[in-house]
Amino acid sequence: MSDRIFETVVTTCSPAGVVHVAPMGVRYVEGEVVLKPFRPSQTLDNIVSTRRAVLNVITDVRVFAGCVTGRRSWPTVPVNAPDGTCAQRLACAHSHALLRLASTDDDAQRPTLRLVRMHEAQHSAFRGFNRAQAAVIEGAVLVSRLHLLPAEKVDSELAYLRIAIDRTAGAEELEAWGWLLEAVARHRAPATEAA
Repeated sequence: MSDRIFETVVTTCSPAGVVHVAPMGVRYVEGEVVLKPFRPSQTLDNIVSTRRAVLNVITDVRVFAGCVTGRRSWPTVPVNAPDGTCAQRLACAHSHALLRLASTDDDAQRPTLRLVRMHEAQHSAFRGFNRAQAAVIEGAVLVSRLHLLPAEKVDSELAYLRIAIDRTAGAEELEAWGWLLEAVARHRAPATEAA
């Protein structure tokens, strides 16, 4: 399996039609999209139940930062699934791919899901990333691992990422960065209050 991971956002629907938005690292292996969600995972539950997911390619990094800081309500629009199943893509997606679950390698901690493309569409031109967008994505990964990483590592990484924010961020990236810093402060607040 390829070790290259691409940061995307996956949208899924529950059997009742409730949309779930989640940043996910994906691998592209031999024409398939490979996901390895940790358990427990709403994305995993939805894909196993409905056998569908939508891969969204976006540049609005507020979605990444928002999802890891508790902001999961993002505008979506329906995808016309050939079989009529519920499928939603992010309204801000430059492109999307409707995916069907092909196979699952079960694992107690992190199953491997292999999905195949059913349909793809381009919605707007992708102009590329600025450095602040990449910094927000890296910051979102850090925030998702606050419970695993030492505070010094988090502070060191955030200080380095701040250089790109200061030099290239627009309004969206600054808003997303602020959410990430608030999440770090909230995570540390109980420790500060106990001292």
